[in-house]
Amino acid sequence: MIDKPFIGAHFSTAGGLQNAVFEAHDHNCNAVQIFTKNSRTWKEKYPTVDEINRFLSARKETRVHCVVSHASYLINLGAREEEKLEKSRSALKNELIRSGLLQISDIVLHPGSHMNKGEKTGIRTIVESIDTVFEKLEGTSVRLLLETTSGQGTNIGHRFEHLAEIIARSRFSKNMGACLDTCHIFTAGYDIRTDEAYEKTMNLFDNMVGIDRLRVIHLNDSRNELASRVDRHEHIGRGCIGDVAFRRFMTDPRLARIPKIIETPKRENKKAMDPVNLERLKELGSRSRSSVHSSQFFQ
Repeated sequence: MIDKPFIGAHFSTAGGLQNAVFEAHDHNCNAVQIFTKNSRTWKEKYPTVDEINRFLSARKETRVHCVVSHASYLINLGAREEEKLEKSRSALKNELIRSGLLQISDIVLHPGSHMNKGEKTGIRTIVESIDTVFEKLEGTSVRLLLETTSGQGTNIGHRFEHLAEIIARSRFSKNMGACLDTCHIFTAGYDIRTDEAYEKTMNLFDNMVGIDRLRVIHLNDSRNELASRVDRHEHIGRGCIGDVAFRRFMTDPRLARIPKIIETPKRENKKAMDPVNLERLKELGSRSRSSVHSSQFFQ
C-alpha cells in the first residue's frame, strides 16, 4: 500500500495559470498537469512577472508542488515539411523556457510522426530536433518526457524501443525521461489486464527504457481493444483495460513516487467525472482487489 501517492488530473488554466493549481487543490490532488499556453495555436506567449508570481504563490498556498507541463499537440519533431519542423522546434524551445520560468521541472511531449518517411528516418529527425532545441538552451534543468503513443497513423512512440532509441541517441539524454500512458500502451499492443501481463509489460519497459527514466504516468482506461492503435480514453474501470492494471499501477512500490495523472473524459451526462475517477484510483490504491467493485462508483 502506498501512502499519499502523487495523484492528479489535467486541469484548465482558463483565467490564469494559477487556476489549475487551485482546481487541483479543490479536487484533493497533490499533482496537476497543465498547458502553459493555448495548445491549439502556434502563437507564443511568455508569462509576465505577475503571472509567474501568482502561479508560484498558488503552488505554495495549496502545497500542490508537483506540476507537469504538456507540450502542444501541434508539435511534430519528425515533420517532413521544413516550415512545420522549424515551427515545432521553436514551439518546444519556448515551452522549455516557459516551464523554466514557472519552475516546472518536466514537460510531456508526444515524440512525433514520421509522415510516411519511415520509422528510422522519423526517429533520426526527432533526435536531431531535440538536440537542436537543447543546444539553444544550454544549462536548462527542465526535463523532456517522451510519452508512449497508441501508434495511430505514422506516430512514433508506440514501441518502447522507439523511446529507448531516441533517448540513447540524443546528446542531451540527461535532460530526458519518459511518460507512460496506460491507454496508449494498451492500444499499442502491450497487455496490462492481468497481474501476469502487467509484470511482463512493466519489466519490458524497465529493460527497454528504464523505470528510473519514468517521471509521469497517465492513468486512462481505453474505449478500444488491445492493439487497436486507436487513442480514445475512457473512465477508470469502465473501458477495455479494467481494474487490475490500475490497482497495480497504484500499488507498485517501484512507482510510488511517480506522479499519476488522469486525462479521462471530464463529464458524463452533465456530471463532473474527475472526482469520480480520482476517487476510483484512490480506492484501488488502498483496498484489496476483491473488495473494490466498479458499480459502486459509476451509478
